[in-house]
Amino acid sequence: MSPVLEAHGIKRDYLVPQGLFSAPKAVHAVKGVSFSVEKGKTLAIVGESGCGKSTLARILTLIDEPTAGELFIDGQPMRIEKGVTREMRRKVQMVFQNPYGSLNPRQKVGDVLTEPLALNTDMPAAERRERAMAMLVKVGLGPEHYNRYPHMFSGGQRQRIAIARALMLNPSLLVLDEPVSALDLSVQAQILNLLADLQDELGLTYVFISHDLSVVRYIADTVMVMYYGEVVEYGTRDEVFNAPSHDYTQKLFASTPRADVDSIRRRMAERA
Repeated sequence: MSPVLEAHGIKRDYLVPQGLFSAPKAVHAVKGVSFSVEKGKTLAIVGESGCGKSTLARILTLIDEPTAGELFIDGQPMRIEKGVTREMRRKVQMVFQNPYGSLNPRQKVGDVLTEPLALNTDMPAAERRERAMAMLVKVGLGPEHYNRYPHMFSGGQRQRIAIARALMLNPSLLVLDEPVSALDLSVQAQILNLLADLQDELGLTYVFISHDLSVVRYIADTVMVMYYGEVVEYGTRDEVFNAPSHDYTQKLFASTPRADVDSIRRRMAERA
């Protein structure tokens, strides 16, 4: 099966001013990253804050242009130096971390959902409305929510709306940047189950960015670990979690607290 997403040698540099009489300094945020994701699969990108995973997400969603390297979605090159076309925008969408800040508080939910269709398609208004109502049902809400404002919803409901908005254009790729980190644990489970159900039903392809290893272990098919802009570990979920080969990955996993009884007993014995 041909991959939905292919990245070859992606780099992203930023120039940081050093003062009036000094040349700007180049900061290498992403350093030659390569990977691919097959249709219907989930790639999880893991790493500490500042490792470059969110910068990579901005490149994958065509917000930022890479300094070097090539990006392909459905086999087509994604070059944005001349702007992002409608066709390119329909191929990839993003779900952001904060469900409270990613929705316009002045827009009703119906307007939030129909706006991508109005901007990127020639679909008539009645059809846009019908599709938005159907999408609300698909993400576990209802048509009665169409005319309500975001402040009337809980954090989990808002993230469902954000997911619905991202799916309105039938994208080939969905990039999710810490989509459950701002939610309560019980709500996290609901959103993760929703994402899994939508993936099975619609054949969606995910790039899931997270620092929560328990979430990654639940949802990922393959895992990519980043450290200071580089990929230090890349493999199937079981390969990476059961036998991490890089020192950084081992330290990252070891630093994650575990709540099972055996782990608690071991920590108590070590303290004793």
